[in-house]
Amino acid sequence: MDFVVAEIYGVETKRINEAVKNNPEKFPDDYLFQLTEKEFELLRSKISTTKLMKTRVAPKALTEKGLYMIATILKSKKAVEATFAIIETFAKVRELTQTIKKLSQNPPEPEQKSLMQKSGDIIAKLLDDDLQINETETSIEINFAVLKFKHTIKKGK
Repeated sequence: MDFVVAEIYGVETKRINEAVKNNPEKFPDDYLFQLTEKEFELLRSKISTTKLMKTRVAPKALTEKGLYMIATILKSKKAVEATFAIIETFAKVRELTQTIKKLSQNPPEPEQKSLMQKSGDIIAKLLDDDLQINETETSIEINFAVLKFKHTIKKGK
C-alpha cells in the first residue's frame, strides 16, 4: 500500500502519489494499481489501528516492480538504500542462476564441488543479512533441480 511504502522509504504518502502522478509511463498496470472501494473497505476492516489508515481515499498498491521503480524516483536516504539493496539482490540471484545452470550441465566433479560451494555462498549472502534467529539453531533448506542447499546458523553463547 502506498502509505506503507511511504513509511518504509521515509517520505510522506503524498510524495509517493506525486511520484506516480508525475511519472505515469513508469507505472504500468503490473507495477501499480488502485484498490477498489470494496477492497479498501475490506482492508480498513482488517486494520485495527487508525494510525495506519490516515486516508479516506482508496490507496494505491505497488507490486514488487513498482516498489523498485518508486525507489528509483524518490530521493530519500531510505529509498536510495532500498535501490542499492534491490540491485545487489538482483545481481546475486542472476549469479546464482548462472551457477545452477552450469551445475545442470554435469561438469567434472572438482568443478561441480566448486560450483556447489559458490551457490551455497551466494544463498547464504542472500539470506543472512536480515535473518532473524529465534532458536539455538536455524536451518534453511532449498532444493533446486540440480542443487540441494542446506544452511544452518548456530547461535553463539
